[in-house]
Amino acid sequence: MHPRERIAQIKSQLAVPAVVAPMFLVSGPDMVIAAIKAGMIGAFPAPNARDITIFEDWLQRISNAANADDGRQFKGSWAVNLVVHSTYPRLDEEVALLEKYQPPLVITALGSPKAIIERVHGYGGMVIADVNSVEYARKAAAVGVDGLALVSAGAGGHTGHVTGFTFIPAVRSFFDGIVIAAGGICTGQGVRAAEILGADLAYMGTRFIATDESLAVQEYKQMVVDAGPNDLVLTDSFSGAPAYYLRDSITRAGLDPDNLRPGKGMNLGGSENKVKAWKDIWSAGPTAQVVHEIQSVGALASKIAAEYRAA
Repeated sequence: MHPRERIAQIKSQLAVPAVVAPMFLVSGPDMVIAAIKAGMIGAFPAPNARDITIFEDWLQRISNAANADDGRQFKGSWAVNLVVHSTYPRLDEEVALLEKYQPPLVITALGSPKAIIERVHGYGGMVIADVNSVEYARKAAAVGVDGLALVSAGAGGHTGHVTGFTFIPAVRSFFDGIVIAAGGICTGQGVRAAEILGADLAYMGTRFIATDESLAVQEYKQMVVDAGPNDLVLTDSFSGAPAYYLRDSITRAGLDPDNLRPGKGMNLGGSENKVKAWKDIWSAGPTAQVVHEIQSVGALASKIAAEYRAA
């Protein structure tokens, strides 16, 4: 079956065709399970589980929740976000556990997805590659991925440079697999707009930082709620790649957000200032401006689903 036919089957059981995006140090099993129960696709980055034993525990909990037959109106799904860079030490162990617990979707980042495609396909899963340019989209498509997550301008964390209004049709001109729109989508209307542009699903990340099930600390959640148009800083200072950060978290770390040193190439371990992106400096996308309260994933998902149906 073609990947878009397979994703259409998953979509037919969702309340809204959106993925609660995998966010470093924010997405955990409680958030994923709540998203599944709300009829969305929940996702988490594998490195959020600090050791492989915790990773397996999370997979088991999420798999049990996803496969539960409890009469829910909607049936959500789930994904695991893998770091596939050649220097990442846990990849083989993680993929072995994916083969055991079989998440329907595996999202790759920071490297070529080629090394894991055969193994994920072997258990019936689909591979989605995160890309932030048409060039990278072409490379990922060439190695046989089932889908592409198009990280566009306005994405939280490491952001893209091209608006989704350009990125999606450009990729659709050569790729007929699954497309996930990412960047600046914060309402059900935005999810529907992404579909009209040619996407199958939409990522929603920042909107879910300020939820009860988020791993973010309370101060981080409140900072997202309080963020206005002048409270975000776009910089490559902390990881070497452009990303959005909350201004107050930079100040809180003892740095001047208006006088940051430029980055010197990709460095996921932190900056020369001995502070670490996402741990000490908190990330959020421009859609933080529409977050006005801390609430449950379920309540937020219900609101987004209502907006989507109305659109």
